[in-house]
Amino acid sequence: MISMQGLVPGRILERYKRFLADVELADGGIATAHCTNTGAMKTCWEPGDLVLLAPSDNPARKLKYTWIACRRGGTWIGVDTGIPNKVVAEAARLDRLPGLAGLRDVRTEVRYGAESSRVDVLAQDGEGRLVYLEVKNTTLRVGDAACFPDAVTARGAKHLRELQGMVREGHRAALVFFINRGDVRTFDAAREIDPAYGEELDRAAACGVLPLPVQARLEAREEKTGRWSLAWDLTGLLPWVKRS
Repeated sequence: MISMQGLVPGRILERYKRFLADVELADGGIATAHCTNTGAMKTCWEPGDLVLLAPSDNPARKLKYTWIACRRGGTWIGVDTGIPNKVVAEAARLDRLPGLAGLRDVRTEVRYGAESSRVDVLAQDGEGRLVYLEVKNTTLRVGDAACFPDAVTARGAKHLRELQGMVREGHRAALVFFINRGDVRTFDAAREIDPAYGEELDRAAACGVLPLPVQARLEAREEKTGRWSLAWDLTGLLPWVKRS
C-alpha cells in the first residue's frame, strides 16, 4: 500500500537526545540519523540491530538520514511516526481501513476541537457524517501484546478528549493504533506506564470513540544495489484485551 525504496542499511549503535541515532553503515562509516519517534522505544531495538535509513539529497538538512525501521528478533518494526498517517489515509481512500468501511472525502491534518488540535485524518461516512481519526504509531511490546503509549503522553490524552467531544457533537471518531510490528497478538493501553491514558481510553471507548488496533505487515527486501525497499500493508484488527 505504501512503500519506500532506496533505503540504506546499517547497524544501530546508540540513540540519544530522543531525536538522534548513530548508525554504522556498510562501509564502516558512522552516520547520525534523525529519529522522528520521541517515545522511549524500549522494545524496538538494541545495539547492533539492523536498521533502515531513508537518505535525503536536500542540502539544507542538517542530517542526511532518517531512521525508518529496525529488525528485532527477526521482526521488522516501523519507527518513523509519519508513515502510519500516510498508510491509514491511503487505506481510507481505498476503502481498505479495517473496522471502518465506506469512508470518502478523506483529508489530512485538519484543525478541530476545543483544545486546538489537528486531526490526522478526517473523512465522511456513507451517511454524510464526519469521521475523525487519530493515528498512533504503536511499537511497544509487552509479552504478546502491543501497547500504547511507551511513555507518558499528555498530548495523547488531549486527543482522546477531543475525539469524545466530536462524538458528543454527533460525529463519529476513532483512535487508530497502528501496530507497526508483526510479532504481537493483542492490544491494550500501557496502563503501567501511563495510567491516566489508560483511564482516558476507557472513557473514550465508553463514550463511543472506536478503538481500532490495526495490524500492519512490514515487508522488507534487499535490492541488487545493496539498498532496501520496505512496504506496509494492513492485515486486520487485533483484539483489545485488557491486561490486569
